[in-house]
Amino acid sequence: MTYTDNDLELMLGDIESDIIERKESFKGTAPKTVREAVCALANDLPDHQRLGVVFIGAKDDGTPSGLAISDALLRQLADIKTDGNITPPPTITVEKRILRDADMAVITVWPADSPPVKFRGRIYIRIGPRRGIASAQDERILNEKRRHRDRPFDVQPLMTAAIDDLDRPRFELEYLPSAVAPDILEANDRSIEQRLAATKMIVSTDQLVPTVLGLLIIGKTTRSFLAGAYVQFLRIEGTELDQPVVDEALIDGTVADMIRKLDEKMVAHNRTRVDFTSGSQEQRTPLYPLVALQQLTRNAILHRTYEGTNAPVRVSWYDDRIEIHSPGGPYGAVTEENFGTPGLTDYRNPNLAEAMRALGYVQKFGAGIVAARGALKKNGNPPPEFHVAQSHVLVIVRPAP
Repeated sequence: MTYTDNDLELMLGDIESDIIERKESFKGTAPKTVREAVCALANDLPDHQRLGVVFIGAKDDGTPSGLAISDALLRQLADIKTDGNITPPPTITVEKRILRDADMAVITVWPADSPPVKFRGRIYIRIGPRRGIASAQDERILNEKRRHRDRPFDVQPLMTAAIDDLDRPRFELEYLPSAVAPDILEANDRSIEQRLAATKMIVSTDQLVPTVLGLLIIGKTTRSFLAGAYVQFLRIEGTELDQPVVDEALIDGTVADMIRKLDEKMVAHNRTRVDFTSGSQEQRTPLYPLVALQQLTRNAILHRTYEGTNAPVRVSWYDDRIEIHSPGGPYGAVTEENFGTPGLTDYRNPNLAEAMRALGYVQKFGAGIVAARGALKKNGNPPPEFHVAQSHVLVIVRPAP
């Protein structure tokens, strides 16, 4: 469903609606309050199941403010989806429309399939025509909504697991301080079960069953329930798989454990070339820029499928290249043809993306490949090579010459 110009003009004049927000410009505090509004509309606490709208360039009474709608402004608004402040990333469209004989920017917001949605660790909701922060009861309602919708696999229950299979100290000391705003955390009016449910680590306070996300983020023995949740690392002396293996590791545990241990392996095997002759100071160039390897391996862990496969992420380090193999092909809006297009992204595991963002392993949604390409180019490496199929994605990185 989309709104016609006539629909939008009628909505502009409805000052009591809880699916509409108006802003005269996108300056001052507006970038923050618009994101709060998008978060609240995505949560759709009243369960209207209708698209919410934020008008940029409209006064409180719905009349045009005369704001110039430039391409730069539209790019700023589109960045709301991917800058990592709203998690999981909301489904929005941004467009320029002519309403009441004036240009306006219109942000259309879809109700989230997997609420609650958070802005900087806070759950915003609509309370009539204004915004507010969700109470514990509001969170419970949003969690109940999630139970009755078609949930992504990463928040499906793992019925063979129990709440005791989750590492509670790790949740309270490591994850919660990263995922929830300090003032909300200090309020401390929620039980541990309510907190686990609000962060999607369990299904709900009525069903204390760990989700896939819970086992990936704070599981005590994650592979006991998700057999493919590990990384197979090989360092091969040569350029073919049948040549001697000088280092091998099965890297498992939580997502944070896998990332940390894999980083250690990549640091240990990387080499730095030292040039004493090209200038007055020595020049040091690593064979591979670590940030590029981190972005590509973390993308593999995030975007892989954990459903219906026992295959791991594989990192095979040869003398002349590194191959990163991720089970599961492109997803949603991303296809074999447009894979790697800057700014184009979709999430098989949107809640895992939210958790990795909270833990600091994802800085900005959809920017991993862009960052990797930039780091490789700066270091003098060839661009990464992507081989995309429906069943997997293979990335090949070659050393700096």
